[in-house]
Amino acid sequence: MASREGLAAMRDEEKALVALCCSVSMSAHRSPSSPFLLRTVSHPFPAAVFAFPASWSVDDWILAGDRGGPFGESEIDASLFPSLRSIGNDEAARVNGAFLRSFQRLLKDSRLQVEVHRALAEKKRIVFTGHSSGGSVSVLAAIWLLEQFFKSDNKDQVFPFCVTFGSPLVGDRVFSHALRREDWSCCFFHFVRAVDIIPRSLLAPLSSFEQEFQAILHFLCPKSLCFGLNTIGEHLVIFFYSTVLSNALSISCHRACLAMGCTNPLLEVIPGFVKLSPYRPFGTYIFCSDNGLVSLKNPDAILQVLFYSFRLTSKEGLTEVAYRCLEEHLLYEPKIKECLAMQDVVSMDGLEVIPPCLNDGISDEMQSIETMLEDLQLSLEARLCLRAAGEWENQRLRNQAKIDANHGKVQEALSSLSNYRATCEIRGLGYYDSFKLQKDKEDFDANVRRLELAGLWDEIVEMLRRYELPDNFERRTDWVDLGTSYRCLVEPLDIANYYRHAKNEDTGPYMVKGRPKRYKYTQRWLEQAHRMPPWSSMESCFWAVVEELCIDSSSNKPFEEMKEKVLELEKEASMWLSSGKLGKDVLLEESTFVKWWKTLPMQHKLESCISRFMNGEDMLGR
Repeated sequence: MASREGLAAMRDEEKALVALCCSVSMSAHRSPSSPFLLRTVSHPFPAAVFAFPASWSVDDWILAGDRGGPFGESEIDASLFPSLRSIGNDEAARVNGAFLRSFQRLLKDSRLQVEVHRALAEKKRIVFTGHSSGGSVSVLAAIWLLEQFFKSDNKDQVFPFCVTFGSPLVGDRVFSHALRREDWSCCFFHFVRAVDIIPRSLLAPLSSFEQEFQAILHFLCPKSLCFGLNTIGEHLVIFFYSTVLSNALSISCHRACLAMGCTNPLLEVIPGFVKLSPYRPFGTYIFCSDNGLVSLKNPDAILQVLFYSFRLTSKEGLTEVAYRCLEEHLLYEPKIKECLAMQDVVSMDGLEVIPPCLNDGISDEMQSIETMLEDLQLSLEARLCLRAAGEWENQRLRNQAKIDANHGKVQEALSSLSNYRATCEIRGLGYYDSFKLQKDKEDFDANVRRLELAGLWDEIVEMLRRYELPDNFERRTDWVDLGTSYRCLVEPLDIANYYRHAKNEDTGPYMVKGRPKRYKYTQRWLEQAHRMPPWSSMESCFWAVVEELCIDSSSNKPFEEMKEKVLELEKEASMWLSSGKLGKDVLLEESTFVKWWKTLPMQHKLESCISRFMNGEDMLGR
């Protein structure tokens, strides 16, 4: 359950580095003309610390006009961040568009890339840091560097370290999911004062009150001549606090209901009527209270703490709390030093067993934990939400265990189909054509295996669609390899069944309307795992293209109109036959492919890139 691990295990030298990051982040505010500050340190390890200043202009927080909607989000730049997507669902992450634009400009117009690569060449660990929106830019910088490591596949590289202070949220659920899937979340540490409003600010639709928010930013700017309620007015302070709080309540309640397993269908349609913030936490959040630090990694739990520790209590008036939520944003440097010096650092990972209330006779450790929870104003309701978040994470692990239990069953069925394929080849007819004809008992048995496997894989796909499996499931090598074997062996049978029953006449071509999600998902797993371009592993769909070309030929479509598709198929077939991704049964005399290819014009066949295969020159020696 909750423990004193995590940050508590951080060495004094590492705590000193965090304190340095905070100090440099604040110094960056005093150098607005510089896109970043660079500090090099030799202790506790050689490092280059890049600190990004915050912007106090609303244009750098919210995209102008309707480009980002009420919450200012936009689709991630896939050229810079190709990993920030849901693999199977093929859904790109969405991030705050203004923060993304700031980073793109920084990358293009500053010496950031040059300085980072110089530090790497000098074997220094890279540390990105920032306060307020500077922290959001530092997050994107760290992910950008992680993407560079991913491309280079350099196993010796030490991952960058990113520390933010009072940073607003950056990306949506897919953003958080992708970072956890790639095991990059461990690189990010977000320090948040218990009632600082800025880390919660993007839970509200800032675009609906841009002018008011600009006044708030002017109020927060460290260079403001005066810091007091009279500079912006009590009404605006209360309005900002109340707006953020009410929106935080909406998203907190919605996520809590989902985590608790509420099956009311209204939950699915609420976002269609009430626009909820798309932004979600990621990485490790360290909440700073008056008595120490509390760290959390569970995104749903973090979201709940962001709301419940921010609520108005009966002990303070609305105006007082609203003002303090702004003032707290400027107090990180002294408060972080105080907190790092304390011994009370609690890491809450076992959320499902957090005590709802204080019991008599508990240990001193639990007494300390209870004190920290009370400091964060985590009521009974809040603790139940945290327990639900932890239980949901455990449910995802149980779902994975259930899927893993079917691993052997899938392998057994694939082995049976491999034997079926070999039997068909001995009989002189490829397994695609044999299955399509369905003349023998072996063909019937193969169809039963196909249907059994479809059920198992459809269950996996549905769980992934609803994010009911651990985030790293699609990255697991055992399932990527098994999914590839399944797709390459079984999808041709699905194609054969599709055209055997003439489903194309009602539904359309297999590749357009008929291809099941289970094959699309497993294909994307492979392409992501091996850094392949999208749709570059289509060998399992070979027969679908052949079938459509056969239909074109039988309807007397002129060859010139088909030629481009024929040439593309032949090019891919040559590559797949050479690499062994297509078996030699494709070239058997009675193969549908061979029969169709022989109907092509003679001149084309003589010049074809696969003529050597059709004449048996390359396949016989394999």
